[in-house]
Amino acid sequence: MTQTAPVTPAGPKESLWRNRNFMLLWFGQGAGTLGPRVALVALPLLALEVLHASTFQVSLLTSLSWLPYALLSLPAGVLAERLDQRKIMVTCDLVRLVLLASVPLIALAGGLTLWYLYLVVTVSGALTVLFTVAYRSQLPRLVGATQLIEGNAKLGMCESLAELAGPALGGTLVGLVGASRALVANVLTYAVSAVTLGLIRVPETEPRPAVARVPFRAAMGEGLTFVRRQPILRRLLWCTSVSNFFVVAASSIAVTFMLRTLHASPSTVGLVFTAGSLGGLATGALAPRISARVGSARVIWLAMLTPGPLYLLMPAALPGWGVWMYAAALAALSANSILFNTAAVSYRQAVCPPGLLSRVNAVYLWIAYGVIPLGSLFGGTLGALAGLRPALLVCALGMWSACLFVVFSPLRTMRDIPAPNSEGQ
Repeated sequence: MTQTAPVTPAGPKESLWRNRNFMLLWFGQGAGTLGPRVALVALPLLALEVLHASTFQVSLLTSLSWLPYALLSLPAGVLAERLDQRKIMVTCDLVRLVLLASVPLIALAGGLTLWYLYLVVTVSGALTVLFTVAYRSQLPRLVGATQLIEGNAKLGMCESLAELAGPALGGTLVGLVGASRALVANVLTYAVSAVTLGLIRVPETEPRPAVARVPFRAAMGEGLTFVRRQPILRRLLWCTSVSNFFVVAASSIAVTFMLRTLHASPSTVGLVFTAGSLGGLATGALAPRISARVGSARVIWLAMLTPGPLYLLMPAALPGWGVWMYAAALAALSANSILFNTAAVSYRQAVCPPGLLSRVNAVYLWIAYGVIPLGSLFGGTLGALAGLRPALLVCALGMWSACLFVVFSPLRTMRDIPAPNSEGQ
């Protein structure tokens, strides 16, 4: 193992707000994330109001949007290594723009069908997988090694803003102009993303790795092999996957729990989720300072361990003002997610050789996002069999248990993330 100096977010450096390429990535990623959040509301409402879809048919829209992560993440990682990543992102934006623009046009012509919506969400989901793999490999090329923590924190904060504003914007637009016309917002966000990402200019200081000479299947396997041989990367993957599984399980029954058990109004439910997102926003702004004070590696397991008791406020929430106990739990979860992901992604970017980063990112998407449909099914089934409150207790304990993978790992003996090393660890 090559000995490397630790990376800390401290030290004199130019502000990322003045880094042209980073700001273009920040705007592009933010716009590209906001669009799907609007569609998350607009497409199901379109299926319900215009096509009179059943509950199962609407749920299938969500399932199809996540399915490409399980099927395409690994080959997307290889493509992102072999092709120009910036051009990949711009192309994905433009194709998604055309797909979403076609929906209101076909709806106005009276030819929209549920099967066409299924096609749109499936193809858009596949393009989102490729876009995500490519964009998560861009940051180390745009910022200095000591700015990875800050850069990932700002990108994470941008995602939180999109999660906060997207559903609200989607619901407002549907109410004002109808579900099909609301999708025009997606077209605009993808256009903004394509333009800003297309303006990024990074000089090629070294030749791209010659991964194209490796057979496609073997290239996919190299990412898996690298993760399997890295103890910390392996633990981070399991931690993320277990956490995602139980978070999604809880999310699948959260609205039903608040409406039927806590007797909250729909507007109150919306406010609870909004308040919960604020934890991520605050943590995203403070993540570089927290990492500098605590340690950029140490903060990974502390972020997973410390907020755990607050998750128990979910099943403990009561009717009336007690519903805000659920909001407090969501705020703790949101803060944990931003802080953990900022440090964990920075670690991954630091230890992966440049020629493997896209494929390693793809492995994480394949497994950590691939469990999401299973988590949703688990939460709904457990809620139906055991009751909503007991099911939320299981989910809260499951979310907290994910910390065991990183608490009992080599991260406990490290303070900071190692410096980027082209040969890995």
